Amino acid sequence: MGLLTYVRDWLTGSITTATPINEDEYQTLITEISFRELAFNSCVNMIANSVSKCEFKTFTKNKEVKEQEYYLWNIEPNKNQNSSEFMHKLIYKLYQDNECLVISEGGGLLVADNYTMDENALINNTFSQVSVNDYSFKKTYSGKDVMFFKLAEKDMRKVVNMIYDSYGKLLSYTMKHYQTSKGTKGVLNLEALGSGTEKDKEYLKDLLNKRFKPYFENDNSVLPLSKGFDYKENPYKSTENTRDIRAMMDDVGDFTAKAFGIPPALIRGEIAGISDAMQSYLTFCVDPLVDMIQEEINRKRNGFAGFTNGNYLKIDTRNIKHVDILESATAIDKLIASGVYSVNNIRDILGEQLVEEAFANKYFMTKNYSTAEDLLKSLIEPSNTE
Repeated sequence: MGLLTYVRDWLTGSITTATPINEDEYQTLITEISFRELAFNSCVNMIANSVSKCEFKTFTKNKEVKEQEYYLWNIEPNKNQNSSEFMHKLIYKLYQDNECLVISEGGGLLVADNYTMDENALINNTFSQVSVNDYSFKKTYSGKDVMFFKLAEKDMRKVVNMIYDSYGKLLSYTMKHYQTSKGTKGVLNLEALGSGTEKDKEYLKDLLNKRFKPYFENDNSVLPLSKGFDYKENPYKSTENTRDIRAMMDDVGDFTAKAFGIPPALIRGEIAGISDAMQSYLTFCVDPLVDMIQEEINRKRNGFAGFTNGNYLKIDTRNIKHVDILESATAIDKLIASGVYSVNNIRDILGEQLVEEAFANKYFMTKNYSTAEDLLKSLIEPSNTE
């Protein structure tokens, strides 16, 4: 190893490391993975939090009931998870793997961590080697006995990663360039230098370790140099700033949010236009997802026989969006006055306790509302009396 090569390796730190990739590749990889996971998990958590707020309503003979099935989906799916924990795991597995398997065991519902699926065309698919946490089930499950959720034909995680492969390198380069530009740089002139023997290497190593290194690391320091050594710092000032890096980080989040169907403004936490962004989020991200989950639950838990008898489950997404009672007072008045909702219907939407009185379940309509026939009749009758 020549002396100049040694200096280069010492400065980069690679002289004391033995890794299959160099430092630049390692830092690039770490940066890409970190921002991939940050953006991906932010989107998944947002969706999981939204679905967890939904109420899974159960109906028997077209009448809403709150019995075992309701308790299973809204309170306790299994002995070790509440409904929110269960739904977070289901949603994460769904977006992580593009599919998710839920089995029914021990009177509860379990999200499988691993499984092997045998796909068929005309008969039910089968699932074997199913495991949950550290427990493996030895039996083979038929597709009709499990709930299998599939997000899309195209794996979203792979699509997003393709974007990262190109943009992530640019972000990593920008961060590295910013960090490098803020460091102290200089030129060390040596009037006389040996032939690159081991003694010369040790001498230069001692100089860098015991003199230059403390000089760079300390806020206030003096650098004594022997005769024949001349060090001058480079007055270069970088124009890079952290706002440029932050903007690129936002770009990564925006790409990911768009892939999920989430308005980027929601991920960035912007307040302007929040109502429109929230409406778009519910329409293009949450509603299709909830509809898919709802369909799989109904076809596996109730089937055609249950469906024809009015037995089904419906996921109510109204709780996702916070309702301010005072701001919605006028709208609430109109909903009751027009006969669209009863008092208890409104209280249920607002998350208030239902009123156990007969009037609260009745529908009211003000006298301002009338049919076209009655209105014409009231206009014609006075002229006939004349």
